[in-house]
Amino acid sequence: MSVDLKNEQALKLLHELSLGLVREGKPEGMPDFTLRQLAILLTVYLEAPPHTVRGLARKLGVTKPVVTRALDSMGKQEIIARRRDDEDKRNVIVQRTVKGVLYVESLGDLVRAKVQTATE
Repeated sequence: MSVDLKNEQALKLLHELSLGLVREGKPEGMPDFTLRQLAILLTVYLEAPPHTVRGLARKLGVTKPVVTRALDSMGKQEIIARRRDDEDKRNVIVQRTVKGVLYVESLGDLVRAKVQTATE
């Protein structure tokens, strides 16, 4: 499905989505994620695995410590999990969790609702 939005509509959608995340979009007890954390989260959940710290850093154009700090935060919330690669102990594999899947699904529901409202 393609949605044709003018710049003002697109920005309004982003605004409504941001407000929705702050107001009602996050499950109970979930923190507000930074844009960097959200980009990492969506990469892990929407793109085919495997995901590594090194690969995420390259994709986002940031350093590995930046990704590690973001993953530390999301790991405490059990949104993602990490483990050492059995074949190459230098690599850290980033994995999805059930709690993370539920969060991403609720985020998708919020996006759909806001797009529906923005295109009416």
